[in-house]
Amino acid sequence: MTKGLTMANQDHTLIVLGTINRDHTVFVERPPQPGETVLGHDFGTRIGGKGANQAVAAARAGVAPRLVSAVGDDSDGQTLMAELERRGVDVTAVAVFPGIGSGVALITVDAQGENSIVVAGDAGTSLDPEAAASAVTAHVTPGTVVLSQLELPLKVVEAALAAAQSAGARVVLNLSPAQDIPSALMEMADPLLLNAHEAATIAAQPVTNRAEAEAAAAHLVGRCRSVVITLGPDGVVHATAGEEPEFVASTRVEVIDTTGAGDAFAGALAATLAQDGSMADAVTSGVQAGAAAVQHVGAQPPE
Repeated sequence: MTKGLTMANQDHTLIVLGTINRDHTVFVERPPQPGETVLGHDFGTRIGGKGANQAVAAARAGVAPRLVSAVGDDSDGQTLMAELERRGVDVTAVAVFPGIGSGVALITVDAQGENSIVVAGDAGTSLDPEAAASAVTAHVTPGTVVLSQLELPLKVVEAALAAAQSAGARVVLNLSPAQDIPSALMEMADPLLLNAHEAATIAAQPVTNRAEAEAAAAHLVGRCRSVVITLGPDGVVHATAGEEPEFVASTRVEVIDTTGAGDAFAGALAATLAQDGSMADAVTSGVQAGAAAVQHVGAQPPE
C-alpha cells in the first residue's frame, strides 16, 4: 500500500521541495577519462539529495523545514527518513512508494575537492504533481518561503510552486541542474539561485568572474524577481529588479569536499528569508554555510 503525502498539524515558515538520495562517494586523484579505470579510496555512503541537503542546512540555520519528497519502501528509504528527522527536518510530507528504489547519487571527489555526480532519482520521479502541490500548500500562509530545485520532474516543480505562489508563498528556485524552464516558472523566483555554470547556461553568456556575474545578474533579473549567482571562492553577486547588482565576498577556507556546498548555501539563504531577513543577510548566511560545507566530507556534516 502506498503511503501518500500527508499534512502535518502545524504551519511552517519554510517548505522544501526536492529529492532524498543515498550518496555513494569515492575519492580519486582525478576523474576517469572515457573508457578508463582509476583507483579510488575512502568510499562511504551518506544521506544526500538536493531537497534533503537544503532542508538539513535550513534546520542548522535555525528554521525547522517541512520536506516534500519521496523515497522507496526499501531499507534505505526508512533509514534516510529517520536520519532527516534526527537532523530537525519534518518528513511527514515524504511519500513512500512500494516497489520503487530510493534515490541514489554516485559521486567522485578529486584531489582538489571538486566533485562529479550522477543522480538516479527513482522514487522522486514517481511524485504526482497535484499531490505534491497539495502537500506544499497545505500549510502555506503569506510570507512562507518555498525552496525548490530541479532534480524532481519539472512538472512536479511547476505545479507545486505555482500553487505555493498563489497561496502567498515566496518562491526560491535553485536552478540546478541547469535546464530550460517555462518563463512563468522563472518569473516566480525570488530569488533565482544559480552557480556560475548554471548562470552561464541560462543567460547564454560567460560567467567566470565578478564583472561577468554582475552582467548576467542584470540580464536575468529582468526575467525573475531577484537573482543570486554564486562564484565559489570568488564570492556572490545578487540583484533585485530595479536595483544595481551587489557583491558579497566569500570566506576563504581549506577545501576538503565541495559536495553539497551549493545546497548548504541555498538552505541557509532560504532560512534567513523565512525569518524575514534581507537579501543581503540571506546571502551572507549562505556564504557562511557554504564555507562550512566544504570543510567536511559529504553533502551534510557528521551528526
